[in-house]
Amino acid sequence: MVLTSTVSSVDGLQNLIQKKFRGLATSLSSLSSPSSSSKSLEDELIQTITEKSGDGNEEINRLSSNKRIQELVSELEGRTSDSISQPAISASIYGRWRLLHTDNANTASPIQRKAVDSSSFPIYQDIIVDENKQQLIVSQVVKFNEKFELKVDALASTSAYPLDELTERKGDGNILGLNILGISKIGNDAVVDESRPDSRIDFVFDEGKFEFGNDFSIPYPVPFRLPFLRDAVKGWIDITYLSDKVRISRGNKGTTFILLKE
Repeated sequence: MVLTSTVSSVDGLQNLIQKKFRGLATSLSSLSSPSSSSKSLEDELIQTITEKSGDGNEEINRLSSNKRIQELVSELEGRTSDSISQPAISASIYGRWRLLHTDNANTASPIQRKAVDSSSFPIYQDIIVDENKQQLIVSQVVKFNEKFELKVDALASTSAYPLDELTERKGDGNILGLNILGISKIGNDAVVDESRPDSRIDFVFDEGKFEFGNDFSIPYPVPFRLPFLRDAVKGWIDITYLSDKVRISRGNKGTTFILLKE
């Protein structure tokens, strides 16, 4: 009788421990995964941006003016509890992201607007760490075909990978009344949102090139490293929503970007 009672107590204790661990695992999972309602909003957002063409293939409407897109963006940005916290230093931020949609503000540079307007070419953003230099790199990639692409690299800075060079930008980029490299927010308009800690990635463009496979490359026609241009090629992106699938960011030129994890 005593043995049976003891076995029952042990079994009960094991069941209790297992339930506690299952509950803990569920709680931890919910911290890094968006709720089902946020997932449905993500799915609707992607579906609203993506349409089927006449031949059954998917077409990305990168510059669609569909009002529902902006409504869904606002809804997801408001779900701070579903977004991954400290997104700029989260493990989920690293890797390749495909640009799905942007509002392509008039403040963007002419070259940037032209690339986005050519919606037949996929655009990617790679966020990687150079392990040798312990340096964060953000690359913009426009793929014209499998062997021809434009790649522009920027040195980036977060609290996890700080870069001393990235001091506050001083000029808005307006050169003699001309928008050559884009018009940026500065001063009070560029203050970090303290309610979203570690959500900003600062960057400074460093070099670019047109790559023709492994054969050869041609330098991008903007000398990013010239001292008098260095301030004008600084920028930042604020990550306003992040899951393992979707990222919403707002840039220093007032542009909103919606990206999908590759």
